[in-house]
Amino acid sequence: MINKENILFCIVGLFGGVIIGFMFANSINQKATLQAGQPTQQMPGLPSGHPNIGDPQTGGSIPEVQAAIDKARAEPENFEAQIKAAEMYYQIQRFDGAVEFLVQARKIKPDDYDTIVNLANAYFDSNKYDDAEKTYQLAIEKKPEDINVRTDLGLTYVFRPNPDYDKAIKEFNGALEKNPNHIQALQNLTVAYTKKGDAANANATLARLKMADSTNSAIARLQTDIEKIGQN
Repeated sequence: MINKENILFCIVGLFGGVIIGFMFANSINQKATLQAGQPTQQMPGLPSGHPNIGDPQTGGSIPEVQAAIDKARAEPENFEAQIKAAEMYYQIQRFDGAVEFLVQARKIKPDDYDTIVNLANAYFDSNKYDDAEKTYQLAIEKKPEDINVRTDLGLTYVFRPNPDYDKAIKEFNGALEKNPNHIQALQNLTVAYTKKGDAANANATLARLKMADSTNSAIARLQTDIEKIGQN
């Protein structure tokens, strides 16, 4: 089960490193927060004390990874074995491999909420945004109050090859209806409005972000990007 109280932060760099999402990262049992453009690149900017993802000293040796994978394939009805194999694949950033075992885990426990969310995250990190969208929507049907998942759903519309900023904006606003000061949603909503070329709403959302988190390190870059609207 995901430990909702243990939220880790890691930073990578699309759009000035200001898009934030939630992902299945250091462990399948820990919910992580991502500032992402290339969701699979997450080594720079980890907070003090956070182990690097895929570090052999923290993510298990190659024999341990292979043993977990072999066990999962030998015991396809063993839910815990599927989850462990997916975790191992995540630690070596083989997200397609994580998808394989999370899909199998869902066959065993199709209604397990954490597995659905983690599968959606694995699709996202595999750049399979259509699959991620559909799976996040399944999660939201079960827990519409989960604004972190709704924020991630919004990100699927931002990252896909043909972005749909209107859909992204709808989901980010949906998260903000439940928590007007949700930092990730405010930051991502500012990005979506900026990418759409809507300077008025981008500035209005940035003002809300400043009120909610005046020391947010992304504010300066967001402001710069808004000012560039219409210059190209």
